[in-house]
Amino acid sequence: MADLTPLFARLSRSAFRSRFRLGVKERQYCLDKGAEVIASHAADFVARRLAPAQPQNDGKQTPMRGHPVFIAQHATATCCRGCLEKWHNIPHGYPLTETQQQYIVDVIYHWLVVQMNAPR
Repeated sequence: MADLTPLFARLSRSAFRSRFRLGVKERQYCLDKGAEVIASHAADFVARRLAPAQPQNDGKQTPMRGHPVFIAQHATATCCRGCLEKWHNIPHGYPLTETQQQYIVDVIYHWLVVQMNAPR
């Protein structure tokens, strides 16, 4: 896995990105489902909502709430192809490779682990 330290340092300087936190319900959901299921959800959301060259409703395809992965996507700028290009240098207009999809899942998962281990 890539060193995510520089990325998370940049994200922490964004007022918008740094305001996202897991709520009580989302934390409990992560605990109830377990890491493997949450990572599977992340991979599925990335494959269906971000991987196509022209995702449906791009820029609006990721809800702001309702699932821990959605919150993580906004916090990590992995919510749409525009944010992927701006923050992660992944150009839009091309389907995501398996490697790019795994990178995105790794970023989301890293943020979730940090959130789950943070004091409430």
